[in-house]
Amino acid sequence: MYSKDELKQLKKEFWEGFGQFCEDLPRFKYKKKRWILYNTKIKGVEMKFDASREGAFVILKLNHPNEGKRLEMLTLLEKYKSIVDSCFPDATWEILFVKPCGTPVSRIYKQKGGLDIHRREQWPEFYPFLSREMSMLEKVFNELRELMREQLEN
Repeated sequence: MYSKDELKQLKKEFWEGFGQFCEDLPRFKYKKKRWILYNTKIKGVEMKFDASREGAFVILKLNHPNEGKRLEMLTLLEKYKSIVDSCFPDATWEILFVKPCGTPVSRIYKQKGGLDIHRREQWPEFYPFLSREMSMLEKVFNELRELMREQLEN
């Protein structure tokens, strides 16, 4: 078992290692990669990396506080499911996920199970998955961003 401080340090080292991994990728060689993540410019939409004892996750999270708006966003994404599937295939669509803090969200995500962030020897398996899948998720989001903004504003 890790103490709270040890776990905090472990996660810090993991994400620093992931940053270094991304810097070393040929596609990011001449330009520092800045992931979209929270900077989607659409209220209630964010992308997220997660690494835990359950594995690696890349998530498109719809977390608008208004349930009606959140479900409207999900319906809109379902309307363009073929585009999502072409860039981010085999993703899991979850209409209702309750975060540990009790907040309900909708999400589309991919998971690579069988990994544990506590096992440093598995980190080299986390990094390519996270990078590859987030690149694919960003691609689909960039294709749909304007459609989402237009249709959600009307």
